[in-house]
Amino acid sequence: MKRLALLGSTGSIGVSTLDVVASFADRFEVVALAAGGNLELLEQQVRRFAPQSVSVRDAETAAELERRIGATSRVLHGADGLVEVATHDGVDLVVSALVGAVGLEPTYEAIGLGRDVALANKEALVVAGEHMTRRAVETGAEILPVDSEHNALHQCLRGENNAEIRRLWLTASGGPFRRFTSAELEGVTREQALDHPTWKMGPKITIDSATLMNKGLEVIEARWLFALGPTRIRVVVHPKSVVHSMAEFVDGSFKAQLGITDMRHPIQYALSYPERWQTELPPFDPIEAGPLEFEPPDVERFPCLGLAYQALEAGGAATAVLNAANEVAVQAFLDGRLRFVEIPRVISVALDRHASEPAGDLGELVAADRAARRTAERVVGQGVGT
Repeated sequence: MKRLALLGSTGSIGVSTLDVVASFADRFEVVALAAGGNLELLEQQVRRFAPQSVSVRDAETAAELERRIGATSRVLHGADGLVEVATHDGVDLVVSALVGAVGLEPTYEAIGLGRDVALANKEALVVAGEHMTRRAVETGAEILPVDSEHNALHQCLRGENNAEIRRLWLTASGGPFRRFTSAELEGVTREQALDHPTWKMGPKITIDSATLMNKGLEVIEARWLFALGPTRIRVVVHPKSVVHSMAEFVDGSFKAQLGITDMRHPIQYALSYPERWQTELPPFDPIEAGPLEFEPPDVERFPCLGLAYQALEAGGAATAVLNAANEVAVQAFLDGRLRFVEIPRVISVALDRHASEPAGDLGELVAADRAARRTAERVVGQGVGT
């Protein structure tokens, strides 16, 4: 049996992960869980999977969880609790499904112990990709991507020689505003932005998909996962989301991974790797999928993608700054404090002010993250103009 620790158990990826685990109950043991404040769902998960340890966001939430579940599991909280879950004794695989930079430290600590990590927390590589991947080489830990695009590339590149790769192609649905004019984007509402045409995801990732920042973050993640420079990682809009990503080789050949739009598929791949297990998910029908269409992304209407490439080229702390400012801007939009088109403007200001911050270790990256957040919050509060 594989012994799992799951960070972010009540989020969309966490719930899907536990669905997969339940389908293969004889192959997995859930040893530890970490969540935020959704106690109703977390309580159900604890009663069903009986983890040894559970972590929540703060002491007050921990006290309430203890009252509900008694002594069935050890209850932890805060940043230290996340690290304890990720480094729990006897864990074979850590599923890192937290949203945002909060996943940085526990993921790094798990890799430091040589633990394999099924990574859905893309910010861990966006903020500290060089440190994460170098540490994985040192300890022998394997980073298995859960994001559908990187998971697809991992499948395409099994058994391939990196020297024979020409480019990697990340597919993007284009989000709900693919056909919107610049004028129409000015009036985008929260409800419109949360209505993704293909995938069902959490609110932050859904907004990132609408701005194309999600694809920008994925470019940065791919750079570290597959050790290729940014000029060899391309983005192509593919509205049907049937092709999840493609690898192009030096002889002109392409390999693409196709499948249904259900996150349980890449999750199962990561959890079962290096094996492939028969799935209970519905099969993909290429005839029903119909014609496959591709088009270039429009970086003028969706400048977040260009900002991500800019940060990746700049190196150092720039990608940490990009991620931090984006998290602040997206939350401000969700809270009604910022317009949709102002999200990239906040990020651009933060990059101008903090991209050159030092990034020699994780401490300096965390400091750059905090500085960028302060600047972004200040820009949101003052109004970024039109």
